[in-house]
Amino acid sequence: MTTQMQFARQGVVTKEMEFVAREENLSPEFIREGVAKGTIAICCNVNHKNLKPCGVGGGLRVKVNANIGTSDSFPELAPELGKLHAAIVAGVDSIMDLSTGGNITASRRAIIGASDVMVGTVPIYQVAVKTIQKYGAVVEMTKEDLFDVIRMQAQDGADFMTLHCGINRNVLKALTDEGRIMDVVSRGGSFITGWMLHNGEENPLYEYFDEVLDICEEYDVTISLGDGLRPGCIADATDRAQIQELLNLGELTQRAWERGVQVMVEGPGHMPYDQIETNMKLQKRICHGAPFYVLGPLVTDVAPGYDHITSAIGGTLAAVSGADFLCYVSVYKLLSAINKPKLFDSGDSNRFGVSTAAEDGLDLDKVNMDLNLFLIKRNVGNDFHQISTKIIFFYFLIY
Repeated sequence: MTTQMQFARQGVVTKEMEFVAREENLSPEFIREGVAKGTIAICCNVNHKNLKPCGVGGGLRVKVNANIGTSDSFPELAPELGKLHAAIVAGVDSIMDLSTGGNITASRRAIIGASDVMVGTVPIYQVAVKTIQKYGAVVEMTKEDLFDVIRMQAQDGADFMTLHCGINRNVLKALTDEGRIMDVVSRGGSFITGWMLHNGEENPLYEYFDEVLDICEEYDVTISLGDGLRPGCIADATDRAQIQELLNLGELTQRAWERGVQVMVEGPGHMPYDQIETNMKLQKRICHGAPFYVLGPLVTDVAPGYDHITSAIGGTLAAVSGADFLCYVSVYKLLSAINKPKLFDSGDSNRFGVSTAAEDGLDLDKVNMDLNLFLIKRNVGNDFHQISTKIIFFYFLIY
């Protein structure tokens, strides 16, 4: 199967590139050149049949992702499909299925089948569940267990996958030598780290990266290179472990591009406000302009219950400084699961951050807000909580 990047390098403008060009009010040739260079990714698995293609990257509107998914505590699929619909109506550009319980495979297939926006997954979550059921512990995972799930999710139509390929022995040495307050807070990062320490072996996603590329090339899955050592508190931000992993991600980005596989790079979580711009520019340089997908960043550790606000503050500066894709952070990120009304609040906050960033860059064509969002909120009976006022207040406060 020829990937979007391979077509672009052959000089071919695909129908997906044409669609993205119309959506962005840009020329198809601009999109083709960006995809060829790797600075734009069009996440569109060949098996996601009802997808409206979306471009992520340089020169495009900053995109917003919403997370949904089943768990052991909430295994029913119907509420997640409701959240999917609510998120799409609210205007998100992407959904990630982070299911960790119930029938994970059935949930993923139903979500992809019902979604016309791109869908991302984190295969290690399902691997962990299956490994515990099979062996009793995540650390007993085999390479085959991991790669079988990656292939299955690619076959199911996942448009992009978060894969923690950048963690290797050098990263763990940097982590243990310097030390951290919060150690490893990424769920996927902790699974990989724990497996490496228990087995004394290299990360299979790093060691066998070429096999990852084989799968992603076959289905045109965009690799979202996960930041498994992202900081979990602002005191740990921009430490040696985070930067060593970023250096590895820069290397892996180039290897993927050599194969014609599209890449996004994921970025840090908790970070002091004055370090955000530096981190955005560092990622862009180390990873040669690959699209940057950012969680937050959250600019303080002391606002539980207001994580959607602290992430929107960080997301505003991140977008101004070069981030291409923001993952929403829920109102109660650290405290509870999210329901449909809270999903609206969280998504809105990040969209306001994106809009503010676009206005700051004087590129009003990239502003992604419209009055329908307010009408939608009124129709679902959700109190707006004056989020717009908060964002505007914080924006002027920090500037």
